[in-house]
Amino acid sequence: MNVCALVLALVLAVCAARSPYQAVLQHSRIRGRQQGPNVCAMQQIIGSDKKYFTNCKQWYHRKICGKPTMTTYECCPGYERIPGEKGCPAALPLMNIYNTLGGVGATTTQLYSDRAKLRDEIEGPGSFTFFAPSDKAWAALPTEILDALVSNVNIELLNALHYHMVNRRLTSEELRHGSSFASMYQGFHVHIHHYSNGVVTVNCGRLIKPDQHATNGIVHVVDRVITAISNNVQTLIDVEDDLETLRTAIAAAGLTTMLENEGQYTIFAPTNEAFEKIPPETLNRILADPVALRDLLNYHILKQMQCAESIVSGTPMETLQGTTLEVGCDGDQMTLNGKAIITKKDQLGTNGVVHYINELLIPDSAKTLLELAEGSSVATATRLFVEAGLSPHLTGSEALTMLAPLDDAFRGSLTMTPDMKKLMANHILKEQMSSKSLYHGQELETVGGLKLRVFVYRNNLCIENACIAAHDKTGRFGSMFTVDSVLTPPMGTIMDVLKADDRFSLLVGAIQTAGMTELLNQQGALTFFAPTNDAFNALPKAELNKLMRNRQELTDVLRYHLGEGLLVSGGLGSHTRLKCLQGDKLELGLRNYTVYVNKVPVAATDLMATNGVVHAVHSIIKPLRESQQADGPAAPLRSASSSRSSGRVRVPHVFLPAATGSDLLKRFNSKHIISVHIRKKPVWPFKTNRFLIPSSMHDTSRHW
Repeated sequence: MNVCALVLALVLAVCAARSPYQAVLQHSRIRGRQQGPNVCAMQQIIGSDKKYFTNCKQWYHRKICGKPTMTTYECCPGYERIPGEKGCPAALPLMNIYNTLGGVGATTTQLYSDRAKLRDEIEGPGSFTFFAPSDKAWAALPTEILDALVSNVNIELLNALHYHMVNRRLTSEELRHGSSFASMYQGFHVHIHHYSNGVVTVNCGRLIKPDQHATNGIVHVVDRVITAISNNVQTLIDVEDDLETLRTAIAAAGLTTMLENEGQYTIFAPTNEAFEKIPPETLNRILADPVALRDLLNYHILKQMQCAESIVSGTPMETLQGTTLEVGCDGDQMTLNGKAIITKKDQLGTNGVVHYINELLIPDSAKTLLELAEGSSVATATRLFVEAGLSPHLTGSEALTMLAPLDDAFRGSLTMTPDMKKLMANHILKEQMSSKSLYHGQELETVGGLKLRVFVYRNNLCIENACIAAHDKTGRFGSMFTVDSVLTPPMGTIMDVLKADDRFSLLVGAIQTAGMTELLNQQGALTFFAPTNDAFNALPKAELNKLMRNRQELTDVLRYHLGEGLLVSGGLGSHTRLKCLQGDKLELGLRNYTVYVNKVPVAATDLMATNGVVHAVHSIIKPLRESQQADGPAAPLRSASSSRSSGRVRVPHVFLPAATGSDLLKRFNSKHIISVHIRKKPVWPFKTNRFLIPSSMHDTSRHW
């Protein structure tokens, strides 16, 4: 089967499927089609006997719960092989439920049905659904439980088997997500979940062989022995000694009633040990703050019920707190945010499921600013904030926003000095903000007393020279913006910046000679690509002297280095144009973390000023020729005769291949072409990867 046909078949199959399970079954049928009729391809985890009908994503990844899989081929449900024939061409003969159990890997259930005097019932008339534990499910029961079931005059065993039965026929299509059905044991309900990945569970046991039809009903083989459920999740927590601290916290947060009412909750329940791992001051602060406590607990509760067997890969799931947890698996272990911290799974209640965890999950919304920083990749900034004596701001209840530079943003000595203390204070803004509410030209006040400007660019959002490098973290009272640079707050005008830096002493003299001092001192927003002393000294002495004596020419050169608008390095894209005061445009680019202006590398960026920004260059910037506008200089196209003289060849007709001709014309001086013919094929009868001008046009053939 070709790829297009396979893709079309998969799309049609998924569209025609009536349930997620039917969708993955159809996918498995198509994958197994080459093995013969009614063959299903399954993914089996290597080293185990666990098999799955899978979707396209799992098929191509060849992994389930992070473990590699191999493909096995089996008869699809309801079919069997015939010796000597390909595939599974024969439909299984219909038998009653008792006999069907023996043919689908549930012989132990069949045996116990005999022992419990259930055989007559499941052989006789009726229409039943039997969730039959597999042989391995019975073997996995603790010995004391199994002994208690089979030794109590068979009544307990009969009750257990009746709880696996529903007095009506239910196909997998009718086992809808969140549904429940009265069992044949005192009306206790069995709880069904039918997940989007095709996994179907009953009381959190996975159906491993669904839809095994019988004359008097249907059998679904399940991977565990299920037990009757009568308690809600709050009751489960109330009776568990290991959840005492959680029980107290739930009561203090006023969540008890919610967990007693109807719902479909998943609770990741921290044990007493999990609470003990938290520093006492942090735990006491959260327990004493009703808002933080409620956020903490809601962060442990999912909006939907998620049994362990439903997880085949990491999936983000929304919590009642509003953010997400990544619920995944690693082999047989269930994971949270990539950590195997779940110690007990699938404690099922009438309104949800409880999984025990040995680590408390603290959401950002319950953290102080200092705790936000300590949990991020800003360790250097965190240390400096503390050393600068700013901890009271970061651990209190003030509404603040912290600008936290990444670790690699720091350069040079990090000794705590008065200037460093002042700098770190200027990384804390006086209000709690969201980066989504910032706008261009906005001014933000710091606890150090400075006003910082906001610059909004097409590809970035910057506060002075520091651009936001990650999503906001919003804590209990404050927010944290992770930024890519340490702030360099403006301390004067562009002229002040230049005068304070010895690298620009010759430039300062040139500005004064050109009469541009007032321009660089007045209010505005300019970007100055400022030539250093090295740039002036690189000019031939005669050329430099001539430039310095010609005020108009000097003014034009300096104005060519001044761009309209304030552009910090973080606002640059791969190709940016900036209009300069001289009238032309500067071509800016960013390659390998280096900023270029008209092909000249920028030696130092983002020297901030109150009326602009200064970027240092070690060369005088000159206008680019048209052929240099692209990333690299383009070699001019020349014929042999033009290479020997300054004259130009007049080519009356040019034939060019369609694939490359149009691109070549852009580089050829069109004034010298009378007519152009774009051909689908070259006019010459031989293969070549070079263009030829026929020799009749000039004295020597020339390759382009």
